[in-house]
Amino acid sequence: MKAVKTPIKNLNDLRIELIEKKLMDMSYKIKTDKNYGYIPIKDENNINPNLEIVDIDLVKVELFPKNFTELLEDKLNNKELEDLKTSFDIIGDIVILEIPENLEKHKKDIGKATLNFTKRKSVYMKKSPIQGTTRVRQLEFLKGDENPVTIHKEHGNRLKLDVSKVYFSPRLATERLRVAESVQNNEKILDMFCGIGPFPIIIASRKNVKITAVDINKDAIKYLNENIDLNKLKGNITPINNDITKINFKNKFDRILMNLPGTAYKFLDLAIDLIKNNGIINYYEFSKDYEQGINRIKEAASKKNKNVEIISTRKVKSNSPGMWHVAIDAKISD
Repeated sequence: MKAVKTPIKNLNDLRIELIEKKLMDMSYKIKTDKNYGYIPIKDENNINPNLEIVDIDLVKVELFPKNFTELLEDKLNNKELEDLKTSFDIIGDIVILEIPENLEKHKKDIGKATLNFTKRKSVYMKKSPIQGTTRVRQLEFLKGDENPVTIHKEHGNRLKLDVSKVYFSPRLATERLRVAESVQNNEKILDMFCGIGPFPIIIASRKNVKITAVDINKDAIKYLNENIDLNKLKGNITPINNDITKINFKNKFDRILMNLPGTAYKFLDLAIDLIKNNGIINYYEFSKDYEQGINRIKEAASKKNKNVEIISTRKVKSNSPGMWHVAIDAKISD
């Protein structure tokens, strides 16, 4: 391979000059030793004759596809490639895909391409929406290691889970950190639908708080207990495996988390009963706007002669065309 040999101190300036003149061969890596750098070139005839040109072995640059569909161009036609969703969830070492029904005949090829593209250990595809009170969806194994248990890393914390037995969304990472940063030390917090505990773990790793974490799914609570042991926490988390409506709470809370966007509104009356004066409810729902959720919170509060101050609203993520996973932070006062 032809390359320009230059002293190390001149390497970067010469590299920029050759790139600007489109003379550097970008398909090879620059090589360096103690004293010199070697810049791959396309055509030695156009190089400044005052520069030294040598023959040297250089390493080719590996070109990675921009998305996994590029690895399927010989398997799917153009229409099928257009139909295939390029977004997917990565949870630890596991990738979860959504494959349209008309492309399920190609699911093994799609799984293989995804595995090669992401460099993860396992690929699963969604077989159903989230179902039932335990919030679990059916998954089908496609490629890699058939092991649904993984450890997901988020904001310096570790979250262990079995993707076939519990629900977890990595797309709420920013929202979880935002809530954690808004929490004050010494708050008493209730997470009504905690799952494997991503909100409690992220909060308790940063703040000295007491969190009561409830979920009806026994597998979710099992992994929450493991996650408490996996992480260094400043706060205290008390997991409870039960239906939130069947627990007799003796004390009220400074903050209540209600991340069950499909049906959280059904539990607003209970949340209003359990929130302290000037306490915060972090409420989530699927909606096209904020008005519906705000009205629901105000209606529940008015039944108890409580006042509502909307602190903030935001769209957490897109759920479907025109529909959002929205967050509403509300202060409830007497």
